[in-house]
Amino acid sequence: MRRTFAPWADPDAKPLIRFENVTKRFGDAMAVDHLTLNIFEGEFFCLLGPSGCGKTTLMRMLAGFEFPTEGVITLASQSLEGVPPYRRPVNMMFQSYALFPHMSVEKNIAFGLKQDGLPKPEIADRVGEMLRLVQLEKLARRYPSQLSGGQRQRVALARALAKRPKVLLLDEPLGALDKKLREETQFELMDIQHELGMTFVVVTHDQEEAMTMADRIAVMDHGRIVQVATPGEIYEQPKTRFIAEFVGDVNILEGHVQGQENGLWHVRTQSAQAPLTIDDPDEVLHSGQAVAIAVRPEKMVIQREKPGPDAVNMLTGEVWDIGYLGDWTVYRIRLATGEILRVSRANVSRFVESPIDWDEQVYVTFAPGAAVILAE
Repeated sequence: MRRTFAPWADPDAKPLIRFENVTKRFGDAMAVDHLTLNIFEGEFFCLLGPSGCGKTTLMRMLAGFEFPTEGVITLASQSLEGVPPYRRPVNMMFQSYALFPHMSVEKNIAFGLKQDGLPKPEIADRVGEMLRLVQLEKLARRYPSQLSGGQRQRVALARALAKRPKVLLLDEPLGALDKKLREETQFELMDIQHELGMTFVVVTHDQEEAMTMADRIAVMDHGRIVQVATPGEIYEQPKTRFIAEFVGDVNILEGHVQGQENGLWHVRTQSAQAPLTIDDPDEVLHSGQAVAIAVRPEKMVIQREKPGPDAVNMLTGEVWDIGYLGDWTVYRIRLATGEILRVSRANVSRFVESPIDWDEQVYVTFAPGAAVILAE
């Protein structure tokens, strides 16, 4: 089902959440700058960006903890102007989890339901449902101090979901977990969101987290959205140099457009002796224009032997550093210009005969379709 889920591609689909020309100022500081964004029902949507880019402010305005200086926020076609947080069909899970230390797991989950005045049998059923969903049935009587970080995170999630909001907001939800638990929890969150069919909006600065969980990602910088797209599009077709450098590792080669031939762009650089050949039909360029070539490390090939005369996009350098990561080995190659390239090679076998070592002279190549031209 998720493979075909793409309401944003349907011109007739109406967004569940709409930010329309929203601006938020704190004194003279611009936190969100004339931002327009649509989020659709059932999406696992991620706001991604560095600290201070405005992503948390945007989420807090949706939750009702902040109000826009200008612009309109609508949810299910209803304006949220002046609506207090407790009247909005959204719930927010904070990074700190904010559990009540004097309450057991089941009482923490039941707290919001009691505040809403639900009958006791309905509260008990809802709490039981949430405990099963997050797999904490056996820990219902424990207190937060008796739980691990991952278990506390599940309690906070269950409490946020218990009220069955239209939208669940998660602010850096996995930041307090260790790396391995964080990776496991990413998939658990995806499974829960899929099972409930609920709209999740997540704020994070962790690119890997966003790439793993989200249906779509909005990359933010200085209060503005730079690109909104699926994880694959963000990674493979970044619209700007900022996105290419912020999301994943990338090599940037500076150059000038020499011209176009047979649909391929030729770009002169100081990094390579011959012009680079790039297959990027989306760009409209002119001769002499300054551009940046972005190539991901895993799309480069490293070898000792000089490639044949038909090879394109060849760069020569010396192995400067080697990082062994188990599944990948990362090489840092120093070019004659002083530039450092990162080249990743998958370790597909347990033993490598005569592996490439420090200080060796090597050749790096990449296919014309492996690179993206960034005009900005």
